[in-house]
Amino acid sequence: MKDGFVKVAAASPVIRLADCEYNAGLVVDAIRGAAEKGVKILVFPELTLTGATCGDLLGHRVLLDGAARALEKVVEASEGVDMLIFVGLPFAFGAKLLSVAAVVYDGGILGLVPREDVSGTPFSVYEGEGDFVRIGPYESCLCPNTLFTHASLEGLAVAVELGSDSNEPVSPAMTYALEGATLVAQMACFPETLYSTAEAKDEIRALSRRLKCALVLAAPGRGESTTDNSYSGLCLVAENGELLAWDERADSLAVSEIDVQYLLTLRRRDGGFGLPGEDLCLESWGGELTDTALTRHYRKYPQLPEGEEELARYCERMLDIQVSGLVKRMTYAHLDHCVVGISGGVDSTLAVLVSAMAVRRMGLPSENVIACTMPCFGTSSRTKSNAVVVAEQIGAEVRVIDISRSVCQHFDDIGHAHDDYSVAFENAQARERTQVLMDISNKVNGLDVGTEDLSEYIDGWCTYNGDHTSMYDVNLGLTKTQVRAAVGHIARKTDDRILKAALYDVLDCPVTPELLPIHDDMIEQKSEDAVGSYSLQDFFTHKILVCGFDPIKTMRLAKLAYGDEFSDEELIRWLKSYSRRLFSQQFKRSCLMDGPAVEAFSVSPRTGLHMPSDAESALFLRMLEEYER
Repeated sequence: MKDGFVKVAAASPVIRLADCEYNAGLVVDAIRGAAEKGVKILVFPELTLTGATCGDLLGHRVLLDGAARALEKVVEASEGVDMLIFVGLPFAFGAKLLSVAAVVYDGGILGLVPREDVSGTPFSVYEGEGDFVRIGPYESCLCPNTLFTHASLEGLAVAVELGSDSNEPVSPAMTYALEGATLVAQMACFPETLYSTAEAKDEIRALSRRLKCALVLAAPGRGESTTDNSYSGLCLVAENGELLAWDERADSLAVSEIDVQYLLTLRRRDGGFGLPGEDLCLESWGGELTDTALTRHYRKYPQLPEGEEELARYCERMLDIQVSGLVKRMTYAHLDHCVVGISGGVDSTLAVLVSAMAVRRMGLPSENVIACTMPCFGTSSRTKSNAVVVAEQIGAEVRVIDISRSVCQHFDDIGHAHDDYSVAFENAQARERTQVLMDISNKVNGLDVGTEDLSEYIDGWCTYNGDHTSMYDVNLGLTKTQVRAAVGHIARKTDDRILKAALYDVLDCPVTPELLPIHDDMIEQKSEDAVGSYSLQDFFTHKILVCGFDPIKTMRLAKLAYGDEFSDEELIRWLKSYSRRLFSQQFKRSCLMDGPAVEAFSVSPRTGLHMPSDAESALFLRMLEEYER
């Protein structure tokens, strides 16, 4: 299976109560339709072949025999189909009536999994340990606590939970997942209520995130009895907190792909998921898997939520984390001023806005934010103007400090020609600015607030001991994408028209270090010309560092997320650039200052990304080179 993807589905046909032969026909139709879509795991509701609301009929000999014959029809239809199928029916085991999931694969029954929690049902608990039984012409076994593992795809282990209830406080799925299941097939039986769909969605998202697994849930459909309840046929597919697909109508079918490699990466980092426990049995299924066509949605901006309201709440939370961290640091150090180097770029703009919020929260005047713009050889009037306007509108003290004379003197001191535009020419300006900011901070009992973001630390697009260094970096945990989102959020909600216009112009400006001389006051040095689109870089970071994907899988998902925005050649070029810089620039991340993380991932050398400063990128690059060939 390429990249660890497997296509799964939940189906809820509109059955007829107690008409097992008719229901088997619907199940067979659903199997054929799912096979055409490439589905490899298909989950039906509990008691699919009879209906979940048959009451005392479930134990009647006529219905039990009818269900067995219906299952035979399903099993025959599965022959030659590479699909693991979970279908429900009642089963008589001696004097006990059980609700079981028949696990069907390629013309056979791998096992009958009995329901564990039978409270409030006409069923009994199965207390055996794998009794062999006969159902129709098939010999199978009752196999509670069984994981169905795939023969070819490492890590794909499936457990089944019958009677899953969206309001159930402790689910058997928790035990299964903790003991090795990466996918839990939830064959549900709950009815439709005003809140059932919302509750089920919330539950399946929360449980799949907690257990770092995939959940496939199928609830009874609209063919069930309406004597006391209605049923909606709710079908859900979720993976690690994300709802991948859902359907709720007549003949519901929810189809998506789960990423087993991703789930294994998450579990290996967590360390809380072990091998199957002693009480669990393993049953293997499946043959060689081919490539899976992806239908699930991959976002261009995986660090950000979708939807305006959710994005607004997200940005408010992000800003609160930054402000809270800055206030704590200043309070602890008995400081009463923030000193920020402003360039008119999006990073320094956010840093000065956060600083203004921090002094306001501390009950200090807005003038306690000292915003320093330090023009030199590459500064354009547009960026300088934006920097000053933003600082003035928030009430900061603005200081304009031209550093060109100091830098020229430094060139003379070290014997560097003034027209030699090498790296020393650029870095001298950045280090001079850092010296000015730190010395002013000492002078006013202040804190030099850093502006560099997580994206620039990953690609190393900062000057070592220049803009790389500060006394506390409020942007350290934010990608460029998140920084832009925060500034955009502030621009949208402010009533200050002058500030709003300046912030939108900041967002419209290209990212630039402004370290090389300019002509005709035009921005010429653009960061993205050298390191690639920051949106694309942040996508790479999420897939490679957060999800643990290899470069080729990352490229595949980038093509899905960005469509035709980048060609294959461009994606390979920027993935190579990203891979080289990820390794070669680690030395800058090994000595980063303090700053708050806003998500679970950061590049802090203390609690974030840990890697040596002299590791090689050869494996990453070789993979891309082989792909090119």
